[in-house]
Amino acid sequence: MSEQTVAAGGGCEGCSCAGSCGSGGATADAAAAGSTAVLGTVTLEVLRYRPDRDGAPQLATYQVPYSTETSVVDALNWVKDTADSSLAFRWSCRMGICGSCGMMINGLPRLACETFVRDFASEGLRVEPLENFSVERDLVVDLEPFLERLTAVKPWIVPGEDAPDGSPGQEGYRQTPEQMLAYHDFAACMNCMLCYAACPQVNIAADFLGPAAIATAIRYDKDSRDCGEEGRMPVLDAENGIWPCTFVGACSTVCPKGVDPAAAIQQAKMAVSLSWAAEFVSPHKGAQEGRMT
Repeated sequence: MSEQTVAAGGGCEGCSCAGSCGSGGATADAAAAGSTAVLGTVTLEVLRYRPDRDGAPQLATYQVPYSTETSVVDALNWVKDTADSSLAFRWSCRMGICGSCGMMINGLPRLACETFVRDFASEGLRVEPLENFSVERDLVVDLEPFLERLTAVKPWIVPGEDAPDGSPGQEGYRQTPEQMLAYHDFAACMNCMLCYAACPQVNIAADFLGPAAIATAIRYDKDSRDCGEEGRMPVLDAENGIWPCTFVGACSTVCPKGVDPAAAIQQAKMAVSLSWAAEFVSPHKGAQEGRMT
């Protein structure tokens, strides 16, 4: 693994001086630091990799200015705007809402917009793509396997026969506060995939449905407006559904929204087990399913 180093103040906007005129560095430093005073520079290591071109990932090192308000997203944008425009990473809201900027920061899955440089000023920062995902380029990972798992659990309200159809006079879906609270804790998932990077089983069982997808399934199963539990049950009960989970709890530890997917998985195991038991003891249904003779 090779390294390359770029210092702060690498050039001026619209100027080819490479920082020699003295203005570009100050402008870039202020942009990275935000509206507050620059406290200094921090060493930022970024794992760079282009699979179509590079033989192996390599670390690039940058000296980035920071203030008390500088997040890791700000630092990466400073690198892209000032030092190396080829750096690839995802970000959007900068507010911990969209979940786009998940990455490994000093070895742990974190949101880059909610991780502040000031907390790592003395030790420095190392930023890498999320573990357990294929890398498309630099810090950008392939989302397709995750999206396939999420889609498999039908992450939407499946209407029943008596569902509102928009006819005049219908009140639509209504819920009591108690009905809403039944799924509220699992509804905050923003699909940041930090739980997949933290989960040891995702690394071992490549087809494991995974924490976020299972938590999403439970979120809708507990929704009084939903009638899709029967369709989700076979997905959860599959070999690579809920059963690979060994309840390590790392997924819940790293969740920035406190969703507790580990608890959702245990609830899913209980629901599947009770469903199987109900079928087993019911002579009529059990015979239909071939579970009893």
